[in-house]
Amino acid sequence: MQSLWSGYGEIARYYSPRLNHSIIVKHISPPLESIHPRGWNTHTGHQRKVKSYQIEANFYRGYASLCDDNCVVPQLLAEFSDKQQQLLVLQDLDQAGFLLRKDQASMTDVKSAIRWLAYFHARFLQHQSDDLWPVGTYWYLATRQDEFDVMQPGKLKNAAQAIDTALNTACFQTLVHGDAKLANFCFTEANEIGTIAAVDFQYVGKGVGVKDLVYFLGGCLNQDDLVKYEATLLDDYFSLLKGALQHYQINVDFKHLQQEWRSLYAFAWADFYRFLLGWSPSHYKINPHMQKQTQSALASLSI
Repeated sequence: MQSLWSGYGEIARYYSPRLNHSIIVKHISPPLESIHPRGWNTHTGHQRKVKSYQIEANFYRGYASLCDDNCVVPQLLAEFSDKQQQLLVLQDLDQAGFLLRKDQASMTDVKSAIRWLAYFHARFLQHQSDDLWPVGTYWYLATRQDEFDVMQPGKLKNAAQAIDTALNTACFQTLVHGDAKLANFCFTEANEIGTIAAVDFQYVGKGVGVKDLVYFLGGCLNQDDLVKYEATLLDDYFSLLKGALQHYQINVDFKHLQQEWRSLYAFAWADFYRFLLGWSPSHYKINPHMQKQTQSALASLSI
């Protein structure tokens, strides 16, 4: 079906006569020499990718079964690993009705993904997760020192540690998907809000839910749409999160949670902007809206 990032293996579909249905096999086999699309071929990057697949196996093994129809993920059927390679045998979401992958999102698609994120974040709020990343997302500062080192000097670089600390020491922590882009969501043909599943849990770990939200919106919406729809979609997220917490019967001071995560929304933008400035400073996702949110975060730090 597709190769893994930097040639680290493949994802393939097989048919099982015994089970009488298809299965997905994610085969991780790191190359002797990795070829990164943007030239980041470092030992640190290699170790991070290898660990990410171990983390993903831990998620499917210990957490996927806790997800219900409101935040659908593929279930783990079998696994194998040795020092050289790893196999994850997963439920085929196509067979479960999640047939569509999209490279452009309608507003219905955006709202479906926001709903999935809200229920996923509610399900794992304050959940113990010692075998996942201590901080979710693939761009978090402690794992991106190479990129940080090549950033141009400036206010954001000076504030990077403070921004990271503010996000990571928040009172309310959940599991964040960590790579919540449109390509990692699978849709049904019904085209209704809620008919969606998510894949690729290599960077799942602790964090504030708005990190996933910022990353998703920044990847799906252009500058004009961010300005036009962001406030409404942020309200939708918190409304859905409140309902999801009630659904899972999680007793929490929601007013305090919402206040904290809203206050960290601009920080989440600034955190991702920091990564992009080191990794790919001409990246298409960098726009005036991201820069404005970053300035808001810096202003709240008085930097």
